[in-house]
This record gives sequence, structure tokens and C-alpha cells, in this order.
Amino acid sequence: MAEMGSKGVTAGKIASNVQKKLTRAQEKVLQKLGKADETKDEQFEQCVQNFNKQLTEGTRLQKDLRTYLASVKAMHEASKKLNECLQEVYEPDWPGRDEANKIAENNDLLWLDYHQKLVDQALLTMDTYLGQFPDIKSRIAKRGRKLVDYDSARHHYESLQTAKKKDETKIAKAEEELIKAQKVFEEMNVDLQEELPSLWNSRVGFYVNTFQSIAGLEENFHKEMSKLNQNLNDVLVSLEKQHGSNTFTVKAQPSDNAPAKGDKSPSPPPDGSPAAPEIRVNHEPEPPSSAAAGAALPKSPSQPTESPAGSLPSGEPSAAEGTFAVAWPSQTAEPGPAQPAEASEVAGGTRPAAGAQEPGETAASEAASSSLPAVVVETFSATVNGTVEGSGGAGRLDLPPGFMFKVQAQHDYVATDTDELQLKAGDVVLVIPFQNPEEQDEGWLMGVKESDWNQHLELEKCRGVFPENFTERVQ
Repeated sequence: MAEMGSKGVTAGKIASNVQKKLTRAQEKVLQKLGKADETKDEQFEQCVQNFNKQLTEGTRLQKDLRTYLASVKAMHEASKKLNECLQEVYEPDWPGRDEANKIAENNDLLWLDYHQKLVDQALLTMDTYLGQFPDIKSRIAKRGRKLVDYDSARHHYESLQTAKKKDETKIAKAEEELIKAQKVFEEMNVDLQEELPSLWNSRVGFYVNTFQSIAGLEENFHKEMSKLNQNLNDVLVSLEKQHGSNTFTVKAQPSDNAPAKGDKSPSPPPDGSPAAPEIRVNHEPEPPSSAAAGAALPKSPSQPTESPAGSLPSGEPSAAEGTFAVAWPSQTAEPGPAQPAEASEVAGGTRPAAGAQEPGETAASEAASSSLPAVVVETFSATVNGTVEGSGGAGRLDLPPGFMFKVQAQHDYVATDTDELQLKAGDVVLVIPFQNPEEQDEGWLMGVKESDWNQHLELEKCRGVFPENFTERVQ
């Protein structure tokens, strides 16, 4: 019997709910057709619009905050792997290893703390803030249904009162249902009219607290991270000072235009003036000729034999003299003590007068008639003419260290990086070797514009790379 009663109650409830849905649907249709008036509250409708806008903004903020937290976590993982890499390459005998490991541990802890505080002070607060919206949203929907019930009961009561044949019993019952529906609706309506404006106004304080928390946490995080980065930098600077001068020297690989193994590049003159232009050396000795068969090769690079032009000058070359350096091949030295690191310098004569022998011919005849090894001279006249005559006599008399040859720009080239030269058609460029041949890309040259060099600009500031196919070799 109890089960039957329970089933009966349940069946009656279902039937009542179905009847309510049918009545509401009918009322809605009548209202849309204009056959029944609808109770409207414009102030409440504005509150509902504000509520929906606030819910949309809060949902978006929650989504973006979760994305931010995911990014923080990803950055933490990347930073952790980077520190692990540093720990692996940091050899045990290097100074500061323990400090570097401690910094890596603190770095990891700092990321974890930052992420956790973001979750506690921003994400959880955000979740709590949005947690109240579903309940209010359902109450707004229920209030709408109760409003339809109220309108339906009101219309039913009015229709019974205006009927020709009045039934007092039905009118009394309809009036009772109307009062009941009105009471339920007004209770929900009053509560929502108080909560919705309050919820709408609370958004300002919530947004301020949320973003202040995020900004404060991020500020503190970067301050602490900055200290760790400074400590790590100090450790690495200390490591560089103790071992950077000899342990980690990067050796350049030989290239086609680099001196062969055993040769030494000429050093700058003792007075600090720019180094003499470098002359390529043919490391294979020429077959002895009848004129030079009896000439003995020098025993030391520091003691070159006297050239036909006369004895070597004892003083420093003047500004009007062309200077070039010869890298002596190691085969010419007798076995014994190590050879000097610096190559000898040979000073040429002054510029020839009109009708005199060209400088290029003078250099070639000196190489053939002296006891020096045969050298491939890239035209001594190019050195002199390129710096004195080529510049109209108003430029510098020296050339950049390691100068190889000149090129002239055939087309304009717009530099796309800070290490590139900006060229205009007609610009003359002095080509110099790369400091590290491995850095040279195919089709690119290193040089300095002749106009910049003649203005006595520092080499570090005016040199750069440029595409070879935009230029044509002139010397």
C-alpha cells in the first residue's frame, strides 16, 4: 500500500508538472499573438542584461587566467631544462659549480612558488567568484516561469469575472490561485532585484583585487628572479676571468686565403700604428735559377737579407712610405729553437716619380733578385695607389689589417642586419678576412667601405659583411 501511495504521489506530481508546462506554453503563445498582455519590468530586464555581460566577462577572464597559468608552467619547465643543461656542461673542476647548482635549485623553487601563489590568490578566487553565477542564473529562469504562471492565473481570473454566466466557486478558486502565484513570483522577484545590482557592482572590486594580486606576484617574482640571474652572471664572470684567457680559446679553421700551418701573421708595429698590409706567401719554394742558385736562404725570419732597393731602414716608416709584411715559411728555418712569433717587416721605398718603374714591378724584381722565398704579391701598387692615389691623396696611407683586395658595388644593397654594410652603386669596399673563418657564409665577404676607412673610423664600428654578387673586384 505504501508503494502504491508513493507511486500515486509521483504520478500526480508528473501530471501536475505536465499541466503547468502546457499552461505556460499556451500563455506564451497568446502573449506573442498579442491576445494576452505580459507583465514587464524594464529595470529587472536591465539587471538581467548586466548579469549576462558580467558572466561572459568573468568566464573569459577565467579562461585567460588558466592560459596564463599554463604558460607559467611551460616556462618553468623550459627554465628547468635550461638549468639542467648548464649543470651538465659545468665541469666539476670549474670554480663556482656549487653556486651555479644552488642558483638552479632556487630558480626551480621560485617558479613553483610563483605558480602556486597564482593558483591560490587568483585562480581560486576567480572560481569562487564565478561559482555564484549558476545559482542566480537558474533563479532568474525560475522567476521567468513564475511570471508566466502569474500572468496565466491573472488572465484566468479576469476571464471568469467577465464571463456572462459567473460561477462563484470557480472565481473564488481562480482568485486563490492568482494570489498564490503572485506571492511566489514577488518573493523571487524581490530577492533578485536586490542581488543582481549588488553582484553587478561587486565586479569592480573583484577585477581590481584579481589584477593587483597578479601584478604584485609577478613583480615580486621578477625581482627575485633578477637577483638569481645576477648571481649566476657573477659566477660566470668569475669563471671567465679565471679560465677564459687560455682554456676556452676557439681556434679558427684554416681557409683558402689563410696562411699555412706554421706561418705567423705580422703583428702591428711597436708604436701602435695600424698593421702593414698583408702579402700572400707562396710556401712552395721556386726552383733555383742560374741567377739565384748560389744565394743562401736566411736562417731566421728575423734576419731577412738585404733587398736590391738597399738596406732595411732602421727607423719606423714615414707616412709617405708604403709598408708590406712578408710571412716567412717555416721550411726556410733550420731545425732548432722555436721561431719568433712575429713575421719580419720589409719596408718599401717611397712612391716612384714620373717615368720610374711601377711599384708592382719593383716588388716583383726584389722578390726574384733577393734571397727571399718567392712570394705572390697582390700588387704593391694596389696598396699604394688604393690608399694614396685612389683616394685623391687626401685619405689614409695605411689599409685595414689583413687587407686582401678591393671591390666596387655594382648595385645598391640595403642592409637587413646590424652586422651588414649598406652599399650604393659605385662604393669601393676594402675586403678583409673574417676574424673566425667559420662565421663566413658562402657568397658573403667582410669589408669596410674605403670612404669610412679614409675618415679614420674605427674598424670595429665601420666593418661589416655584404653579398659578393652585388660587387665586382677592381684590384
